[in-house]
Amino acid sequence: MQENFSLQPYNTFGVDANAKYFTEVSNTEELKAALSYSTSHSLPLLFLGGGSNILLTKDFDGLAIKLNLKGISEENFSDNEVFVTAKAGENWHEFVMYCLHKNYGGLENLSLIPGNVGTSPMQNIGAYGTEIKDIFVSCQVLDLEDLEVKTFNLEQCRFGYRDSIFKQKGKGRYVILEVTFKLTRKEHHVKTEYGAITSELKHLGIENPTIQDVSQAVINIRQSKLPDPKEIGNAGSFFKNPTIPLAQFEALQQKFENIQGYPNGDMVKVPAGWLIEQCGWKGKQIGNVASHKLQSLVIINATGKASGKEIFDFSTDIINSVKEKFGIELEREVNII
Repeated sequence: MQENFSLQPYNTFGVDANAKYFTEVSNTEELKAALSYSTSHSLPLLFLGGGSNILLTKDFDGLAIKLNLKGISEENFSDNEVFVTAKAGENWHEFVMYCLHKNYGGLENLSLIPGNVGTSPMQNIGAYGTEIKDIFVSCQVLDLEDLEVKTFNLEQCRFGYRDSIFKQKGKGRYVILEVTFKLTRKEHHVKTEYGAITSELKHLGIENPTIQDVSQAVINIRQSKLPDPKEIGNAGSFFKNPTIPLAQFEALQQKFENIQGYPNGDMVKVPAGWLIEQCGWKGKQIGNVASHKLQSLVIINATGKASGKEIFDFSTDIINSVKEKFGIELEREVNII
C-alpha cells in the first residue's frame, strides 16, 4: 500500500494526478484484502486496468487498485471452436496476437485497441465490423456487495453499442476478473467489408486474406490515423458515434447534403468524427489540448502538460459546438473520474 501515489504512468492521457492510496493486486485474494482495507478506512475505490478509458480530472481521495491478474487458458469446444479465457490484467492487443499466433479466429478486427482484457466487456469494445459480444461467452466477476465470485453470460451482460450492464445497472458493483471468448480453429469468417480494410489489403497485394492478414491491415490503418498513447497522451476515440431517429437525419440531410450516416431500422448512426470535423475542430489546439490532426474523434494531450480538467473542458466545448450546429449531443466514451 503506497500513499500519495502518482497515477501519471497508469493513464494513457498522461495526466499527472495522485491517488491518496495505491496498490497492485495479482489474484482474487489480494483483491479482497485491498477491498477489506478500503472498507476499514472508509476509502472510495478506483480500479485501474490499462488506463486507456479514463480521464482523471482531479486527485483521487481514495484507494486506486491496479488489476494485474494474468494468465490465459484454453478448452476445445468443438472440432472448429475453442474457448479461450484471459485474466483481466492481460494486455488486449498482446492477447489478440496470442490468439492469432495459434490461428484462432474472431479477434483479428480488434487488433491494436489499447487497454486490458478486463475492460473489453465493460465497453463492448468494437472496430471494423466486430464487437466483443460477437465472440463473448462469459466473464467472471467479483461482486463488491457480497465479495462472491459470479459468472455473467452473454445475455446477462446486456451488451449495446459501447455499453453493457457494467456501465449501467451494475456500474461500480462488479470487478471483472477474467473473460472467456469462443473463437474458431479452422473455418474462419474473415470480415473485410468494413472501413478501409479492403483497400488496405489491396494495397498489400493480398487477394485471399487470412485472419493474420486482416489483423495486419487493421494495425496499418489504425497506426496511420491514430496516435500512439506511448508517444502522445490520448484515450483513443473520446466520443461515441451518436444514433439519431431517421426523421431527424433526413431533416439534417436537407441542410447538410454531405452528412454521413449508417441506417439501422428507424435509427441512423452518425460518425462523431465527421460532426466534430464540420465544426472546425480537426487539428485545433487550445492551450495544452488538441483534437488530433488526422482523426478529430481523438483528443490529445498535445504538450504532455495538460490537466484532466483542461481536457474535460476542451471536450465540453466540442459537445456544445456540435449541438449548436447539428442539434446532436455527443456522449463521452471515456470515463470521467
